[in-house]
Amino acid sequence: MPTFTNDPTLPTPSFPGSHLVIDDHYVFISGLTVADLSNGQAVQGDVKEETRLVMRALSRMLELEGGSLADIVRVDIHLTDLHAIQEMDSVYAEYFEPGRYPARTCTETPHICGGSSVEITVMAKRANR
Repeated sequence: MPTFTNDPTLPTPSFPGSHLVIDDHYVFISGLTVADLSNGQAVQGDVKEETRLVMRALSRMLELEGGSLADIVRVDIHLTDLHAIQEMDSVYAEYFEPGRYPARTCTETPHICGGSSVEITVMAKRANR
């Protein structure tokens, strides 16, 4: 049976959903933006810094469940401007071992909630499963 939970360090979601859904095999994390982070508002518009803060938050969330970024198997990324993909990729790639990148989709979404430039959603294999 899945567990539906919220990260206690983040504000409660303003949407009808959970930060994390955990089943026997996977951890699903809802799309995360810097607008979802209490300290992220100041960097909005800086794609590299938004990506860095979101990836750090995702790492922390996975660690709370006993995992790490290395357990991620799928990523969905939304950018308000797809021309910024190289900037985003330059930071994103730092968080994975070269040659061991998750399956990924990256799309342009002109309006991301909260005015952020980047939103990242992940699916990770549960550690030791």
